[in-house]
Amino acid sequence: MDSLNPEVAIHYGEGNEHDRLTSPHGRLEFERSKDIIARNLFPPPAKILDLGGGTGHYSFWLANHGYEVHLVDAMESHIDLAKRIVQFNSLASISVGDARSTKFSDESLDIVLMFGPLYHLTDKRDRMKSLEEAKRVLKPGGRLMAAAISKFASLHDGYHSGFIEDEQFKNIVDHDLIDGQHRNPEYHQNYFTTTKFHEPSEFRAEIEEAGFEDTKLFAVEGFAAHIPDLAEHMKSEKMRTMFEYLRKTENEPSLMGSSPHIMAVSRKWLKPRE
Repeated sequence: MDSLNPEVAIHYGEGNEHDRLTSPHGRLEFERSKDIIARNLFPPPAKILDLGGGTGHYSFWLANHGYEVHLVDAMESHIDLAKRIVQFNSLASISVGDARSTKFSDESLDIVLMFGPLYHLTDKRDRMKSLEEAKRVLKPGGRLMAAAISKFASLHDGYHSGFIEDEQFKNIVDHDLIDGQHRNPEYHQNYFTTTKFHEPSEFRAEIEEAGFEDTKLFAVEGFAAHIPDLAEHMKSEKMRTMFEYLRKTENEPSLMGSSPHIMAVSRKWLKPRE
């Protein structure tokens, strides 16, 4: 798909995305994202567009709770896998598409999820097009739930993983800290791919510039991303306690940038502004 940078297409073409959310850190991201989404949903059968939804983890979860869900992703391999999974689930539609221009009618949807487009569209003009497209298809008062990667994610990951000892990775971190434009010129498998990382205030500003209001930011993994024995804390009783503290701190501005992922929940204007 020409909507994706070639490096991004190569990265996701390796086929690792579907299983990524099953690792301890991936599961933390997934469970926390579902927790935030669930608290901000309209009742079923609201219409939801999962734009850039990968292989459909969130789509299938929402559909199984009675929502009308449409899954769109730029990677044909992701959509092919979702179509194989769908025989066990129910989605309203599954299609390959571009976040900047979709097939959906004006003001036809209640909620748009954007978990991916706002960091893989590295040019601000493209991010704004995708946000304007989300605004176009949302009903007045409809909700946008969008994800960003923190500008400081590679710095934290470098020390957590030991990658910071690699001079190539240190160069990546140095560039990320300048403008959030993450690049992996040597295509190192563990160093992610071409991406835009956001400061929290920058993320909020782009969403509101596109015409959304009442924006609230949530630290998705929050402090828990930095727990050394995270797998142990993802077990039932410890996980409940950890999630209680994550909820208590999820909107704290001073901690927001330390979370690898940040979610924005925002609303399309109820009526056009003067």
